[in-house]
Amino acid sequence: MRNLRRFLFFVVVLLIVAATVVFMLENQQPVALVFFGWAAPELSVAVPVILALLLGMLIGPFLAWVTRLRRKPNASRLA
Repeated sequence: MRNLRRFLFFVVVLLIVAATVVFMLENQQPVALVFFGWAAPELSVAVPVILALLLGMLIGPFLAWVTRLRRKPNASRLA
């Protein structure tokens, strides 16, 4: 059972990596982003999109962790 889980995890990760590579190859058009007056250098469209995806993948679990900490009953609150 453990080997099956590892295999499925590997397959899912491989599919995500393959989809990301295909996305990057299909979106090579240069784009310049401007945010509050700050202009980024021209990069392919895929770079800012993937950076936003990675940032969301980091922020999402952090916010879930903070929410879980706030909901967890504390021993000092019960007394």
